[in-house]
This record gives sequence, structure tokens and C-alpha cells, in this order.
Amino acid sequence: MINDLWYKNAVVYCLSVATFMDADGDGIGDFIGLERRLDYLQGLGVTAIWLMPFQPSPKRDGGYDISDYYGVDPDYGSLGDFVAFTHAAKQRGLRVLIDLVVNHTSDKHPWFQSARSDPHSRYRDWYVWSDKRPANADEGMVFPGVQTSTWTHDEKAKAWYFHRFFDFQPDLNTANPEVQAEILKIMGFWIELGVSGFRMDAVPFVIAEKGAHVKGKPREHFTMLRDFREFLSWRQGDAIILAEANVLPKQDMDYFGDDADRMNMMFNFQVNQATFYALAAHDARPLVKAIERTKPRPLSCQWGIFLRNHDELDLGRLTETQRQTVFDAFGPDKRMQLYDRGIRRRFAPMMDGDQRRIRLAYSLMFSLPGTPVMRYGDEIGMGDDLLLRERECARTPMQWTAEAHGGFTLNERSVSPVIASGPYGYPHVNVADQRHDAGSLLNWMQGMIRQRKEAPEIGWGDVVSLQTEHPGVLALRYDWRGNSVLCLHNLDAKPVELRLETGVAKPAGAVLVDLLTGARSEAGADGSHTLMIDGYGYHWFRVGGLDALMRRHTT
Repeated sequence: MINDLWYKNAVVYCLSVATFMDADGDGIGDFIGLERRLDYLQGLGVTAIWLMPFQPSPKRDGGYDISDYYGVDPDYGSLGDFVAFTHAAKQRGLRVLIDLVVNHTSDKHPWFQSARSDPHSRYRDWYVWSDKRPANADEGMVFPGVQTSTWTHDEKAKAWYFHRFFDFQPDLNTANPEVQAEILKIMGFWIELGVSGFRMDAVPFVIAEKGAHVKGKPREHFTMLRDFREFLSWRQGDAIILAEANVLPKQDMDYFGDDADRMNMMFNFQVNQATFYALAAHDARPLVKAIERTKPRPLSCQWGIFLRNHDELDLGRLTETQRQTVFDAFGPDKRMQLYDRGIRRRFAPMMDGDQRRIRLAYSLMFSLPGTPVMRYGDEIGMGDDLLLRERECARTPMQWTAEAHGGFTLNERSVSPVIASGPYGYPHVNVADQRHDAGSLLNWMQGMIRQRKEAPEIGWGDVVSLQTEHPGVLALRYDWRGNSVLCLHNLDAKPVELRLETGVAKPAGAVLVDLLTGARSEAGADGSHTLMIDGYGYHWFRVGGLDALMRRHTT
């Protein structure tokens, strides 16, 4: 069962082929370049690679406007290059996940071109049309301030079409059985080419009822998710779907399924947003509440835990006061903000490059309940370029060396400007230099990834929050198969002395061994531990020490 549920104790690394490594010198990353960097990823310790869209696209929305679901954009190589990459990844024990973007297509997709050209086209009903402008056309925009409507009139079709996102991304009519069958066909195609699953984009919109007749909150077709899951299980038993679904906790089970028959994984946006508030306010209590609210889930399902991703940091689930606290701490300049709801920055600049806070935050991320999902470049503390528009500022090329263009390309121009100057420029922040620095963020991150993989209690176990007298200290204990791991994080700059009861009975609870340093703590006569935690400090303790570790290996 554990092998089938490989994602429960995985470490996922998200990257864009376009900005990772250019092998042919045209200034654009490609699959040949990515394949050459697989040994780096294997050495880092990640176990799965999540690729952002790489299919043919006009690239008006970072590739999320797909014009052919069955190909590779020529900028990145060929289908043969893709298969060579997945084969090479498999040889190194790395799984590949790809984006599944099926809520909408590009308006250049042949399906839409046919649909708009002929009312009798077989693809006409693959999209959502209205003879007149719907009354709610000015509601429900995903990108407020950039979008002006969710319906656009098409002169050729002589009708209005629906688009939850930009007007060049017409929504597919996902309620149409033919469209659903095509989605399964797309999934099956890429499974045959070596992928282990999909990160499904905008899942709530995929399953939502669409059309001019929809009033208020649209009805959701959750049976569609079960159909996707059943197909994957039939084609490849251990393939997964990781859902992008920023929903309230009361809906979590609708997406996982009471019988664990829908989504295998979901990103935990509640915990993500609470984490940033906790870091900004030095207060762990709202984060504890978010963990508790999102705790219920089927045993075989899992949360995806992340700090930053390719989008803006969405703060829409926080209260207005909490949101302002995060803005003040990490995005005080309006240039750093996006859509009045989020922050469009990389993580290291949000922490002002403070290594103590960066390492605290990643230790926290790796020890939150779920599977950690990293963003490329964050392992070396890459920065952002706020001169670039919207979310592009945090999607700059990977910085490999201190050589020209950060070692990303030999071309004088690149798909996106490489950060060349300032404290986050490639002369100062790059893989090559950090590899040779024992105290670098990269080497620290490699050690933390190894430690996370060696603590399966976090991925598999039951989590319990322990009470402390300090609101800035988060104490989480994970129990699994008779073993326990206790993770402590001090979100405050001030050191604290902490008296803590582990909640694990003697003799196991009498000894704590720090997995990161080897230091030991012996319980006092009352069974509690007195621990000193530095400002922005963190500890991962095995409860019971070596005896418990040996029991785990022999269980």
C-alpha cells in the first residue's frame, strides 16, 4: 500500500521548462536542457518533478492558453525529447507530474476556431455560448482590474462566449460528455508517455455549471472528479491528480471524496495563507486553527504544502486585518501587490534575504502535515524582478552559475530577463557557488529534504498540536506506527525557554533527540522537557530517541 501511495512521503519540485535550462542556445529552456539537469534534481533529493504547461501555445498566459493538448511547443523541443526526459527521470527514480489545463483552451485552438466558424460544427457545443450578453457578464472575474468581463462577443460566431479567465481563453463546456471523454483521452496520452500524474488547474471551475442561465453560485459536478480518478486508476494504478482548488474546509471532502475516490491530493491554501500570517505576526495560533480545520481527509489522500508557487500569493481567505498585516510585512509597496488580494514576489525577497527567517519558514513548510511542494530557484534563494508585468516578475530563469546570463543560456537574449544585478543577481545567487559553500542555503535545503524523507511520520502520521505558553511557538507532534516526531518552530525573533509535555507516555516520552543536531533532552521528574529555542529557531525531535528509531526500522 505504501508503494502505491508514493505521494504521501514525496518531495515535489515545480519548474517551467522555458526558464530552467537552455541547451540549444536560442534563449529558451528546453527538454534537452532539463534532462541534463536531472542529476542536480536527484542530488537535491526531490522525488517528483511538476512541469508547468509545455504544450503548443500562443503563450499569452504563461502557456496556460493551450492550442494543442497532444504536442510539445517547438520552443521546448519535440515529443521525442519529452519521452527521453521522462525515461531519464524514471532511471533516476524521479516521477513526472504535468499540468492538466482543461477548464479552457486558447482561442487559437482548432476546436474553438471550428466552433466560432460554423454553428453546426461538432465543436460548437464544446464551448459555452449565449445569443445575447448575459446579465452577470461583469461578475466572477478571476483577474479583477485586468479582466473587464467573463463574456465576450465574437463577430464570426455572432454570439457571446464564456471565459472565466482572460478573453483569449474560452471555457470548455466541461458538462458535455464529449469534452469529458476528450479530457480522459488527454490524460491517457500523457500517461503512456511516462507521466505519473497531473496537477489539475482551476478544478472548481472545471466542475462548475456554466452558461448564461447560471444564477448565483454555480452547481458543481463532483461525479466528474470520480470519473477522472477511476480512469487514472484503470490506466495506471499509482497515477495521481493534485488539485488546485482554493476552497473552504467544509468543501474539502467534496474534492477528496468520502471514499477517497476523487482527488488524490489538493494544495492546502488555508494553511498556506495562515502560514504567511503566522510569519508576519509572529503568532502561530491562526495556523494551528487552519491545520485543525483541514485535518479531516481520507487516509489515502494528501495535502500539498507550499510556500510560494508560480502565481501570486493569494491572501483572499484571511480577514482584512490579517491580510493587511501580511501586506505590511512582505509586500508594502503597491508594485509588490496584485489584484488587491495577493503578493507577486519570490520568497527570499519577502524575507529581506534574512537566512534565519528563510530557513525557519522552509523548516516549517517541510514539517507541516502533507507533502512539500517546492518552487524552482527557491532552494538557492532567488529573487524577483518587479519591473516585469504581473506574475512574470517571479518567473525569471534559473541561476546556475556566475557566468553570463546565470549559465541559463549562451544567447544574448532569453525568454525572460535573467536577474543580473542587485543582491539577488546571478553573480551573487547561483547554484555553482552555493554547491561549494557548506553553509549555503542550497546545502541546507538538501539536508532538510533528506530529513523530511527520513521522517515519514509527517507524511503518514496523525498530527496533534501541543499547547505552549508562547503564542509565537508552533509545536506539532506526528504519530505513526508507534513512533512520534515533534517539530518546534519559534516564529518570533526573541529566544524563548519552553516547558513542554510531549503527550507521549514514558519511557518513550522521557527522551527527545534532535534529528537536525543530535542534541538530547531528558525529561524532568514531572515528565516535561525544558527547551531553549533561539529566535527564528526550529527543532525536529524524535520522541524516544534511538530506541524509537530502531523500532520504526524493524516494524
